[in-house]
Amino acid sequence: MITELSRFTVKKGKEEKALEWMTFLNTHMSDTLLTLKGEKMYVENIFSEVRDDHMYLYWFTFQKEGGQNVEESTSWIDKKHLEYWDECLVMTPEDHGEDLNLQVSLVEPDLTDWINNR
Repeated sequence: MITELSRFTVKKGKEEKALEWMTFLNTHMSDTLLTLKGEKMYVENIFSEVRDDHMYLYWFTFQKEGGQNVEESTSWIDKKHLEYWDECLVMTPEDHGEDLNLQVSLVEPDLTDWINNR
């Protein structure tokens, strides 16, 4: 299982667009959920934070290894998601997101068994 928490900086001036993006995903939740199976993604949560006058988006994901990368998807939702990603997130060699270090992972054993047997 892969558990990740990643932080991305929202480009200055793109904060409202980033909120529009989150609204888009929430509004199209049923279609968005359909994309998770191919990615072997069991949980994907997105959090936002404004700190020191900068907006950040955080992705918490829990998935099985061997899933399809979102960039390989043919889903219209994933294509739109990547358009928002490119427009809103800072992706430079100096700042391309940061994976936070996992210190402790507590997953109820029945859930792990259920996922491993799928």
